[in-house]
Amino acid sequence: MISIFDVGIKQWSAGERPREKLLADGPGSLSVVELLAIVLRNGVAGESAVVQARCVMAAAGGSLRRLAGLGPADLCRLRGIGTAKAAEILAVAELARRFGEEEFVPGDAYRSSYDVYAHFRERLAEERCELFYAVLLDNKHRKIRDVRVSQGSLTSSIVHPREVFLPVIRESAAAVIFVHNHPSGDPTPSREDLEITRRLREVGELIGVRVLDHLVIGRGRYVSFVDDGYW
Repeated sequence: MISIFDVGIKQWSAGERPREKLLADGPGSLSVVELLAIVLRNGVAGESAVVQARCVMAAAGGSLRRLAGLGPADLCRLRGIGTAKAAEILAVAELARRFGEEEFVPGDAYRSSYDVYAHFRERLAEERCELFYAVLLDNKHRKIRDVRVSQGSLTSSIVHPREVFLPVIRESAAAVIFVHNHPSGDPTPSREDLEITRRLREVGELIGVRVLDHLVIGRGRYVSFVDDGYW
């Protein structure tokens, strides 16, 4: 028996074609595979865009988060995915990630650790290595900007106080919040996290910059050193 997915989209009825279905019934009526098929636009010889989209999702284990975590080289290994389609998939994934973030933009006042977590959660939740950020604030605790300080390995971030405070001093920031992720998904601070935070606070006191908090972001949750009593 031949499945509808094994024939070209042009042979489907209008109500079965992803683009026409979206326009008629709204994007909520489409499956993830059908939405991805619209992004891909066309398939490969003998296969529709829906079949190709199904193969792409299978390669990502059926997870949109894993799909967003793939690099161009990973996508280009898939049949029918060249650099143009890989770029389109990654662009859509990045738009979705940014939409999922709650903006904490320059000029916004810092109110709570959740403001920072909501800003970084989509960016860091699925990273495969540790990334360390500094959120720079003025004397009224309004955001100046955030700076990526370092990129570490799967299990550790290489952070030196000199590198951390260089952008702080350059921007004349009065206060700073540190943020990094745990690729394991568990945000519980490690012994190294506790030690580097202690050193960074000491340096901050020495140069007159207040360290307001340090957030460790995991999968779907986070730890605030201040809120959770680590100092």
